[in-house]
Amino acid sequence: MFGFLDVPVAGAYHLIHTLTGPLSTALAIVLFTLGVRLLLHPLARSAARGERSRAALLPEIRALQAEHGRDRERLAAEMTKLQQESGTSLFVGCLPMLLQLPFFMVMYRLFTTPTVGGEPNSLLGATLFGTPLGAHGLAGSPLVFVIAAGLAVVAWFSVRWQDRHRDATAEVPGGKLLRLLPYGTVLATLVVPQAAGIYLLTTTAWTAAERALLRRGS
Repeated sequence: MFGFLDVPVAGAYHLIHTLTGPLSTALAIVLFTLGVRLLLHPLARSAARGERSRAALLPEIRALQAEHGRDRERLAAEMTKLQQESGTSLFVGCLPMLLQLPFFMVMYRLFTTPTVGGEPNSLLGATLFGTPLGAHGLAGSPLVFVIAAGLAVVAWFSVRWQDRHRDATAEVPGGKLLRLLPYGTVLATLVVPQAAGIYLLTTTAWTAAERALLRRGS
């Protein structure tokens, strides 16, 4: 299962091993995550431009909702037409998050598989504060609580930022749910390896800082 991940997992394994020469494994994971986010930064800039485009469409979106609010199919068709005519997408901001999924899957697999490339996975023995990075959920206590607390703080700031800079995300179906997604990462720490939790904490903190800086520069 997930055999298609064997090659990227092996690549990540050797990369982290290279980084752990002068660094700890946890810090190597942080650097790996920052490298991924730096690679995706151009898409984040595109998403920020999309947010500004969605904000410009808000009056038209609200007019469509007032006119077709009871006819969900007609509303969806009119919203699609509006996107096509304006040359923007109401969901463009989700692209950086979706493109991170393969990297998260690699990190998850890297700290759950006993062997990599036919050899014992030595990363499973790596620890942080005495906790194995391959430990899942509450088995990673107290590290899991440290990561969960960090994610909760980042989620709180992210939601407050969204409340201060409301855009068309709140106007589309599921928009309110999208606003609460940052808190889903806190729940994820209960089931993923601690290494994956470190990845989540690093990437969500990057997202919060990146969005604030891009909005300031707009």
